[in-house]
Amino acid sequence: MNNPASRHSPPDHPDKLKILMVDDDEDDRIMFEDAVLDAQHLIANVEFAVDGIDLMDRLNFRGEYASMEVRFFPDLILLDLNMPRMNGHEVLEKIQQNPVLKQIPIVVLTTSSTETDIVETYNLGASGYITKPVTFESLVDTIRSLAEYWVNVVKLPKRA
Repeated sequence: MNNPASRHSPPDHPDKLKILMVDDDEDDRIMFEDAVLDAQHLIANVEFAVDGIDLMDRLNFRGEYASMEVRFFPDLILLDLNMPRMNGHEVLEKIQQNPVLKQIPIVVLTTSSTETDIVETYNLGASGYITKPVTFESLVDTIRSLAEYWVNVVKLPKRA
């Protein structure tokens, strides 16, 4: 079976955005990947983690990612909140404990629109909060806006 989280990225493009999306829903990952094509002039590549544990293994290059020939370090993480094994809130807590990882902007992209989730994720260091768009067209617009903002508006730290 082809695990989308285990794909390796093409060579880096320093002027384009590298996104790591964390979502346990395969349909959401596929729809996101399809929607990215519209903003490919801004996005170098997208990789996926299927839950919080998979994300932490990937960011720390351990487990199945320990021997990756091409190390993918994202410019931006898109994080779902409701996942098995380690949810988005737990991921934010773990990342805030690591001085290198906490520099990565994290935008929560989730179905929840509760004020409690919004406040808690910002308190845990999220850089933004987006309720998942319900149509493909609105997802494309959201991705285009995200990519434009993170590539052309803000300044991100250089990655080693």
